[in-house]
Amino acid sequence: MDKVIKTWIVGHKVSKQNTSGDYDLVFGETEAGVPGPPPLFHKGYHESFVITEGEMDFIVNGELRRVRQGESVDLPPNTTHTFKNSGDKTCRWVNVHSPKGFGAFFDKYGISEEEADAKSRSVSPEIIQDLLANAAGFDMHIVAEKKTQV
Repeated sequence: MDKVIKTWIVGHKVSKQNTSGDYDLVFGETEAGVPGPPPLFHKGYHESFVITEGEMDFIVNGELRRVRQGESVDLPPNTTHTFKNSGDKTCRWVNVHSPKGFGAFFDKYGISEEEADAKSRSVSPEIIQDLLANAAGFDMHIVAEKKTQV
């Protein structure tokens, strides 16, 4: 069995699992108040989240949905989504991408939890800018947020 390395990815602690099937599997933890990515969609990936502890707010195609322990979210290709832990406790979750390939994102941007300041480094302006510039290469297509005129 391969050793699983826990890493920080843009403020979330994740451990990418080694799988033999045509999917990527990640266990994750999101502390209270931590947002997910900007709204995005994948053209080629099916994605699912299962909340194993706590709760997470998801916005799926513009609709807010609070997902609690034992519930899941299924995101077919071309589904715009994002998430945030709006609660006051850490949320733990399982994430699956199919087919396999999205794990390369975790490999590129993951900072080992054993490295100094890993959590804060994972949200450094340099990493965020690199991620935004290269997101499409990981089939992460960021949707421009609509500005409301006041």
